[in-house]
Amino acid sequence: MGTPTPRIRRTAQNTQFTYNLSRRISDVKTYPVQSPQGATVLIYGHENGVTLVWRGGRRFKPAKKEVPVEKPNGKADDAVMIIDSDDDELPAKTHATPKFEDKPEFEDVAEQTPYAEIIQTLDLTLGTAVLNVAVMPMAPCTSEEAAAGDAPILAEKMVFAVSCITSDVYVISLPLTPPSPESKARPDLRTDLLSGRAGSGAWGESLVLLGGQTRHSDGLAMTLLRPKSPERRGAGRAVVAACSRQASGTLHLWDVSLDDKNKPDRAVEPFQTEFLPEPLSAISFNPTRNTQLLTVSPHQAARIYDFAVSSLPPDSDATGPFPSQGSWLLSLYQPFARPSAARKPILDAAWVSHGRAVFALLADGMWGIWDVDGVSPSSPSAAMATRLKSGVRGAALTAFSVSGYVEGTGALRSVAAQAKENQTGEFAPMTPHTRRQATASLSAATSLDRLSTVRGGVSTVALPSTGRTAQDESLVLWVGGYEHVCVIPGVSRFWESQLRRGSGGGVNLFSGAQPTRMVKLLDLSTGLLGERCCGVSLVADPSRSGDHVDSDGGLPVDVLLRGETRIVIVGQGDDGPGKRVGGVVDAQRKRLFSKGERSDAIIVHGRDGRKPSFSYNLSTSKPGTLRLKALNGQGDLEASPGAGDSPSVAPRRRVGFDFMNTLEDAADVSADLSRDVEAEMLDIMEIDQALESMEGSRGNARKRVFFEED
Repeated sequence: MGTPTPRIRRTAQNTQFTYNLSRRISDVKTYPVQSPQGATVLIYGHENGVTLVWRGGRRFKPAKKEVPVEKPNGKADDAVMIIDSDDDELPAKTHATPKFEDKPEFEDVAEQTPYAEIIQTLDLTLGTAVLNVAVMPMAPCTSEEAAAGDAPILAEKMVFAVSCITSDVYVISLPLTPPSPESKARPDLRTDLLSGRAGSGAWGESLVLLGGQTRHSDGLAMTLLRPKSPERRGAGRAVVAACSRQASGTLHLWDVSLDDKNKPDRAVEPFQTEFLPEPLSAISFNPTRNTQLLTVSPHQAARIYDFAVSSLPPDSDATGPFPSQGSWLLSLYQPFARPSAARKPILDAAWVSHGRAVFALLADGMWGIWDVDGVSPSSPSAAMATRLKSGVRGAALTAFSVSGYVEGTGALRSVAAQAKENQTGEFAPMTPHTRRQATASLSAATSLDRLSTVRGGVSTVALPSTGRTAQDESLVLWVGGYEHVCVIPGVSRFWESQLRRGSGGGVNLFSGAQPTRMVKLLDLSTGLLGERCCGVSLVADPSRSGDHVDSDGGLPVDVLLRGETRIVIVGQGDDGPGKRVGGVVDAQRKRLFSKGERSDAIIVHGRDGRKPSFSYNLSTSKPGTLRLKALNGQGDLEASPGAGDSPSVAPRRRVGFDFMNTLEDAADVSADLSRDVEAEMLDIMEIDQALESMEGSRGNARKRVFFEED
């Protein structure tokens, strides 16, 4: 498959890059480690296997042209005499083709382009459809940073897991450097169609088969086991978890070595198997505590499972580094769907605050954060682990630290919030009020079933550290479809602002400073081109500076939308209103104080830059005709035959449909998207509060008011 070229569309809010693929996509993941030449690796599964895409970074050097060797004497068509002899030896056996060694060469500097181009693609054919792709929950980093981590092998190879529709699970390791064009054009790949199949080693890859399942996986996750001592750093080991609908619901965990020398000859059996009362819909490992697994049961709860903590007494005959059965540490219960006795379905849940809290998204558009370890920014509380009694392995948590609803999901809430059924049992006449009650009672039975059909998801990614503050995270969520896709640029600052809002701080969910609010992405149908949204994720650039993001007011990450056969990467615009996605900060305002300095003065910004309003006169009357005011104001003048013969006529104004001549200029006029009425009202409220505080301290001090000109 050739290198895909994006279809670029720019909207008033963002810029969208659409990649049309010839396959139906089942899952897309962004590998956390960049390639040595600086490319971001995207992995997506389809009906024939998995495809890897290297996006951005330095390009390949152009191939060197072979110069033909000229003969010093003779012609090219000289005759050749062949003498047969009976003493000739028998033809030697065909020599084995030497193994191809790929040595790609890249440019010294990455070329500055308007957008990140795709450098290389690679198809790994598995002969079956891939349903899920899982990567390690690491913060985005470069290959040099990965070399200094717990597993130096991750600096040279990428390791990920895939689950197939045939119930097989594979752990695939592959060189992190993209294959060169010469490697993909090898003659042996053209002669044998199966030579490039995954597992043949043509691309330096290796596959490990994980067995034990009889149904295909609904969720897949993997994590890296960190060594207990720095001296024991080696190739490393990985733990893979998969949930399926086998029996009433099953959770399998496998222990896999990342060393190619210890590659098993047969399928690896799970070291733990948990039988559940209900199937799971999603699982994810803790990025900090790599033995903890977050499981989501849509109609029951979100639970935390630790495979390293045994729930049974220690067995002296047990072998292996882990017990045969783990422990369920904590259950996180969602609110009830009133007026029923059932709980709202959970669409998805993800670790936030570096694995110390859980962000949940419910089917009616509600979201909330469970503070597991007491890491709330404004009102810290005791950690759940300290509130447990001695010897207790499990506990429950129901209250959200902060919660809210996604904008525009009122239709979902109207399904869940049905009127209570009339239980009087008495006859009542059919009035508009009783008609509404009857309609609510008929639809109350199907309200939860309708909520169960709603789709959605949550994805998080760690942001590059600025060196002065703690590393923050970005989060993206979607409910129902592309109409409700929202991004939280900074989870910790958003959490803190919502706590201030709950205590009367007056912070709005979809307004305020960029990092402290939820940004809703608009006009996403432009990139999907009629396809439905099947999933979202985030793409972070480790080389992007956090200070630049804060000062620019844009999103620190790109959003990746997965359609049925398309991948859309949504980023902030390059110029104009789309440069700041939902930003309310005007970059043209001059700074009166240096960065970091604060003042108690009230700064009033003028509105001289507001665009004037346009009015068009649609009257078709011409100058000098009826209904035209005379210059002296004495009433209307009637048309006269000689009116047009006047030697000097004043230039007439544009009336009627003359504005059609400048229709192109009128189409280029855009609305003032930088104006936020809610933000202006909040500014007025802050001024009023400052004036009230000045009334109380009149005579003690003097306040200065600066009027800033645009």
